[in-house]
Amino acid sequence: AFLMIGIVNAQHMNIGLKAGLNLYDIQSDDNSSNDMKAGIHLGLLGHFHLSETLAFQPEVVLSGQGAKYTAGVLDSKLKLDYINVPLLLQYMFDNGFRIQAGPHIGFLVAANSENENNDDIDVKSNFKSLDFGLGIGASYVHPPSGFGVDLRYNFGLSNINETDAVNSTNNGLQLGVFYLFGHKS
Repeated sequence: AFLMIGIVNAQHMNIGLKAGLNLYDIQSDDNSSNDMKAGIHLGLLGHFHLSETLAFQPEVVLSGQGAKYTAGVLDSKLKLDYINVPLLLQYMFDNGFRIQAGPHIGFLVAANSENENNDDIDVKSNFKSLDFGLGIGASYVHPPSGFGVDLRYNFGLSNINETDAVNSTNNGLQLGVFYLFGHKS
């Protein structure tokens, strides 16, 4: 990323803000069943034009993830908060539409389990501090204003459990809005 920033230093670049809705769940190989949990994401993005049709977009995003599940007779929520760093390559169409894909790394900030009785338990020690994944999606930016919308699906690639007894991955859909400061068509 640092090398690419140096290469594109003379190229067109923008900094922006983004925010939106997350719908995440956790896929496990033990046949357990989870439901999607809603959360939010907030962050910063850089948008570097590599050519007229290609761009590199690194981001730093606080992301609320996790899942809903039933523990015994209580409905519970697993709340996982990550700082995610996606590194996306985008193909830009001349009408504002973009398709994008790239890896991301997530840094676990907090992990809590909360049940319907409002019992909140810190479970961070049960999860690995790093999460790796792949994002794929599409976005649209309104060229004159710099405002846009983004839809992305993130596939977890690494086991998030601290123990290897069960292999679990974060998977989720993100729908967001963004604004690029000083955007040029």
